[in-house]
Amino acid sequence: MNKVHFTSLGCARNLVDTEVMIGVLLRAGFTAVNETTDADYLVVNTCGFLESAREEGFRTIEALFQEKKKGAKVIVAGCMVRGSKDSLKERFPEIHYFLGSGDMERVLEAVLSEEQGEHLSDAKSYLQQGEVPRTLSTPKHYAYLKIAEGCKKRCAFCIIPLIKGKLVSKSVSQVMREFLLLINEGCKEVILIAQDLGDFGKDRGENDALETLLKEMVKVQGDYWIRLLYLYPDEITEGVIQIVKENPQICPYLDMPLQHINDRILKRMHRKTDRKQIETIIATLRKEIPEIVIRTSLMVGFPGETEEEFVELLDFVKSYKLDNVGIFKYSREEESYSAKLDGHISEEVKEDRYQRLAKAQQDVLEGDKYIGQRLRVLIDGYHPESKDLLVGRFYGQCPEIDGRVIINDWRKVTGFGEFYEVEITDAIGYDLIGRVLTSNVNKVRRKLSISPS
Repeated sequence: MNKVHFTSLGCARNLVDTEVMIGVLLRAGFTAVNETTDADYLVVNTCGFLESAREEGFRTIEALFQEKKKGAKVIVAGCMVRGSKDSLKERFPEIHYFLGSGDMERVLEAVLSEEQGEHLSDAKSYLQQGEVPRTLSTPKHYAYLKIAEGCKKRCAFCIIPLIKGKLVSKSVSQVMREFLLLINEGCKEVILIAQDLGDFGKDRGENDALETLLKEMVKVQGDYWIRLLYLYPDEITEGVIQIVKENPQICPYLDMPLQHINDRILKRMHRKTDRKQIETIIATLRKEIPEIVIRTSLMVGFPGETEEEFVELLDFVKSYKLDNVGIFKYSREEESYSAKLDGHISEEVKEDRYQRLAKAQQDVLEGDKYIGQRLRVLIDGYHPESKDLLVGRFYGQCPEIDGRVIINDWRKVTGFGEFYEVEITDAIGYDLIGRVLTSNVNKVRRKLSISPS
């Protein structure tokens, strides 16, 4: 009775929390299993950000109850526990234990409990401190490193501050301890995550904490990448730009959520930037770091968005040719400020705008610009559909959310989770096609056609 199956829903921050629960139970002598039917305990870490995420949570829990073996116990953790516990209890009265989104370290208590129960502390989010065990669920060559939780912004459409609470940052020394542990264990790519990396340390009154942290991280010897996920345009300082520019360990890649480009809609969303500021930061990034890859998220159908304002967004995507764009249809969350606004848009109009914006983005993809380039690629493993192919990523591709490099000639590959020099021979949508030339050496820059500094 010591086999546990884990399911992690939602964002990478949730995944880190799940990895903490895995670590706690493995240290206590439990065994993690892949098959739900083998498990004595089934732990699911839920997301409650959007209605669609909550629906996924309900579906997942229902499937667990259908698949589990007789006598196995289901433990539900995370965001849905705080906001939807009553609904969960009503639909699934056999849930063995509930853990709040700030109570991941209590998972051992949950599985050992003889009776149904719950632990919901006042903490709305979990932020690992000290030497809490954590076991990676990602391949060993890349990992997420959560540096802050909660959010100090108040975007009109978002309920993250209500779910996750106010901004809380780790100390630079705590982040460095975790970073060094990952590097020493052979991790080749460390992905920094927070709701907004740019707010790191501001809960302590430290306005330049992100710059301080990055300067400390790049001092660490080794052959690795640091990737920055979620840096809002108003937080991209000249200092951050220079650090990325001057340090090849940091991927010239930014996930910069914009949401819209029309000034009236941005103001209505309670965003802190306007169109001119967004255009300026994009121009600055492309001037200072010519090889920069910019990823963003855009929203269609925000309350009051007119056809003309949507067309402005459409034209922006066509003109600025951002590398990767995630498109979302506005979701009316009743606790959000925007739920009370007038001008809510029909699902049919939102779907139409979604499809038009997605087509515009597909039309401006510039994967062809990489054909003939020699890129440094981190090999992830076999292609999921064929062991005749490998897949990897260059600096402009984040795991799970971006395209990948599909490798059809990999005779010189001797191991996964390592860097190789790959010549790009073709491009299909967001994916690149290439062949391995050589294994990379230390201190090779992002594009091998660029001489080391």
